[in-house]
Amino acid sequence: MQGKTQTRVGIVLGIGIIITGAFALHQDIFLRLLLGLGLGVALTKGSIGFAGSVNRAYRRGSTQLIQTLMLMFVVTAVINAGLLLGGGIEQYSLWINPINLGLIVGGLMFGFGMTLSSCCASGVMVEMVSDVPRALVTLLMFGIGVFIGFPIQALSPLVTETLVSTSSFEGKGVFLPDLFAWGPLNGYLMSVLVTITFATLTIYIARRYEAHRKQNGTYLGVDGEKARENIEKSDSPLALFSGLWSMNFTAIVIAVIFGIMMATTSAGWGASTPFGLWFGKLLISIGIESSSVASFTHRPETLFTLPFFEHGVSVQNLGILLGTLVAVVWLGKWTSPFNAQYSAKQYALFSLGGLLMGVGTRFANGCNVGALYTPIANFSLSGWVFFGALVVGGILGNQFARKVKLIDAAPLAKPVIQ
Repeated sequence: MQGKTQTRVGIVLGIGIIITGAFALHQDIFLRLLLGLGLGVALTKGSIGFAGSVNRAYRRGSTQLIQTLMLMFVVTAVINAGLLLGGGIEQYSLWINPINLGLIVGGLMFGFGMTLSSCCASGVMVEMVSDVPRALVTLLMFGIGVFIGFPIQALSPLVTETLVSTSSFEGKGVFLPDLFAWGPLNGYLMSVLVTITFATLTIYIARRYEAHRKQNGTYLGVDGEKARENIEKSDSPLALFSGLWSMNFTAIVIAVIFGIMMATTSAGWGASTPFGLWFGKLLISIGIESSSVASFTHRPETLFTLPFFEHGVSVQNLGILLGTLVAVVWLGKWTSPFNAQYSAKQYALFSLGGLLMGVGTRFANGCNVGALYTPIANFSLSGWVFFGALVVGGILGNQFARKVKLIDAAPLAKPVIQ
């Protein structure tokens, strides 16, 4: 299809998805669809993906995405501070995750795995629109990893117990406002300042690293980021819909969507658990008893027998995929997602990456959104611990990928929209 035709199809597709969802889904599930659509559009138009943060820095020398994520974390934390201060923590299901060896192991595994597959839990839904072979293999193995990791998450003291916790979440983790309850705004002001401090320190280190890469001639940059740096400013409000978005603007959009999610669902963004549930459904579909699946995973049987379109986070993940598709077609950039050609070794490494990420999410109680973004936004110290482990895992994964020549064969997953 030509660009203009794609644009018309994209508009019709987006409207059709919304209208169909409004009539076919329960109100709370339809909300999840809308949230997913918004995230998919934003992630695509802004070329933002959590997996790319370490990969772009290591392979291309660019830390722009890491810096953008820090902005997103801070803005989201400010929004969450307002919600929690006004409504109280009892109204929300906060992701204050345990701080333990499992968190570190999970972060290392996830960072290593996302290097091999060049995507993460939410990213695999985005990549499905542009690179089905890689994304589908990663998704399948990710689901297997989550599924076999369910018992570990449920039973292992490495995952369930925490080395340190605070009063509001005794035995569960560290909630920063508890540490500053003596301060103004019930500790939320100091907690926001701590978040800003961690983010600023990360940006400082990232900029020093990027400057070093430029100085020694190893900085290559990322095409998608360069395209967004050259976005022409427009006074037309239609530019918001018709063109690319800067990465910083995208970060703010995602932060706002996260705030809406918190306000309407009383919980943050999660993405990885449904992959394990989908694999469980697959096992049931080939004849394995649902009770056996539930017994193995230590999860309620109803989670595996519940229809897909009645599970909110599953529909939200689907919404991310559909939002990406709408954004790509609307901008006239859609091409066949089956064009990529990979070797058997590459497929093996994609599989290993997906498996490591899946199991890693059970050790860490979440993925890049469930163990990193949402905990940081919810003022859980665990998010920053996971971030440190994720970076180390990503570096190790890239070193491994270079040794097995995966990086040479597939330098970096290209943005869905350049």
